[in-house]
Amino acid sequence: MIEESEYVKRREKLAKSLRSNSIAIILSASAKIRSNDTEYPFRQDSNFYYLTGFKEDNAALVIVRAKKAYESYLFVQEKDKEQELWHGKRLGVKRAKKCFHVDALFGSSEFESKIEKFFTKSHYLYYDFKGESKHQDFLQKKAKELLALYDIAPFIERMRLVKSPAEIELIKKALQITKEAHHRAIQKSPALAFEYELQAEIEYAFKKRGAYSDAYTSIVACGNGANTLHYIANDKKLRKDALILIDAGCEYEYYASDITRTIPVSKKFTKAQRELYSLVLDVEKEIISMIKPDILRSKLQSRAEELLCQGLVNLGILKGEAKELLRKKKHKKYYPHGIGHWMGLDVHDACPYKDAAGKEISLQDGMVLTIEPGIYIDKNDTSVPKRYRGIGIRIEDDILVTCSGHENLSADIVKEIKDIEML
Repeated sequence: MIEESEYVKRREKLAKSLRSNSIAIILSASAKIRSNDTEYPFRQDSNFYYLTGFKEDNAALVIVRAKKAYESYLFVQEKDKEQELWHGKRLGVKRAKKCFHVDALFGSSEFESKIEKFFTKSHYLYYDFKGESKHQDFLQKKAKELLALYDIAPFIERMRLVKSPAEIELIKKALQITKEAHHRAIQKSPALAFEYELQAEIEYAFKKRGAYSDAYTSIVACGNGANTLHYIANDKKLRKDALILIDAGCEYEYYASDITRTIPVSKKFTKAQRELYSLVLDVEKEIISMIKPDILRSKLQSRAEELLCQGLVNLGILKGEAKELLRKKKHKKYYPHGIGHWMGLDVHDACPYKDAAGKEISLQDGMVLTIEPGIYIDKNDTSVPKRYRGIGIRIEDDILVTCSGHENLSADIVKEIKDIEML
């Protein structure tokens, strides 16, 4: 778990990055209507959670920055017996004062009146107007009275790039649970009939271990479905001669995992499946081996494309010289996406890939990213040898950059052909 002292340090770091005589307002997420009077399960805004650790809606964090000091204020919902009867207990102002180390804590009903007073001492506003809030109109009106308006999100998201030891432990816990889910899927798949049955087994494993939410909608794609990158229908039959691409990860205490494995329905890889799978696995291993501080993601991307393109030539899927094919981007037909992305509070962590000057950010100790090469060959692609058509393969792991190189946080989730077949 993350201690309150860590949240205090984050707020202090953010405050120091703001201009003097400014005010920063970070709002919680709002409850989302699913249908009529039913709501989606509430999920806190990641930036707000990063700075507070508070999981309720209708809340706000306010930082007022003077010339040499700053003060932080938290607004939370007041206790309300009728609302709590329907929606559950609230922390309330009195208990919140004991939990959060801020300069003052107020009820949410006081938000606009208090902000009016804070604005009298501020010339600049930091705020994320992309969010949704019942205070949106009020804040837009007040912003017109100030000298300048800044988007607060990039300031927080830069901070989120490097994970603390406590954050890394939560990601590791998420991956322990995700490991159990993927191994369960490998073991159960031969006896199941539909993709959604396999999805149910995976998400059962998540919830049984206390990961009440998946980090994203699980992809369980058998056969040609794997060639749709964001396939989430999960409603087709499991064909005994096909592979299943499973892209599934849980969220534990707001921290994500993101794992893809590709397995045979019939317990054994065919020769063609084995050839393509081995190509993707070899590329993934080499790219992971390159990860260390100061290397650029673009270098990982270009190397992955070189290896995959040469592999496709070797298998007769692409024809010609690999260098020329790369220059013409012919390999993109079979590998259209990036080598990976940041991961943390969001599965695609909302952290920058370039600095304020537009320069690519190199990898640093404490960053977490995915590595996920793939090959996707549509069943109707007659330019490809018939034995490879309808096969989609992706292998994805979650990697921590360390001072001495890297740590594969998901190394215990099987991916070698012999281990998959044995399991």
